[in-house]
Amino acid sequence: MYSRDEAKKIKESFWTTFGMYMSPVPSADGQKATWMNYKTGIRYLFFRMAVNNKVARIGVEIANPDPGIRSLIFEQFKEFRAILEDELEEEWIWEEISYDEFGKATAQIYTEKSGVSVFKKEHWPELISFFKPRIIALDSFWSAAQYGFDLFK
Repeated sequence: MYSRDEAKKIKESFWTTFGMYMSPVPSADGQKATWMNYKTGIRYLFFRMAVNNKVARIGVEIANPDPGIRSLIFEQFKEFRAILEDELEEEWIWEEISYDEFGKATAQIYTEKSGVSVFKKEHWPELISFFKPRIIALDSFWSAAQYGFDLFK
């Protein structure tokens, strides 16, 4: 078992390693991308990656505090579902109502990989191989679809 500080340092080390691995990869628009803190340009709309001692997760989080707007953004994603899934080359889980670790309502579109741990360095290549193609696919999707979300800016 790791102390809170040790766990934090291991996670930071993983994300630093992932960031270095991804730094030479340009965005779909040919620009330098900040893969870890991906900017969608839409307030309360995030592309998130997370990993702990049991599961890795990547997805879209719609965290707008207004349930009506959150639902509209989710519906807009549903309109683009075929394009998203073509980019991802897989189906993801769609949850119109979900709750984050603080109990705040969100909508999420995501996929997970279980049986991996950020605390096992031997899993890091598998984690990077899980996150890399999916964040690149999200970026490619967003490059084409972002204009359909301009009304939410």
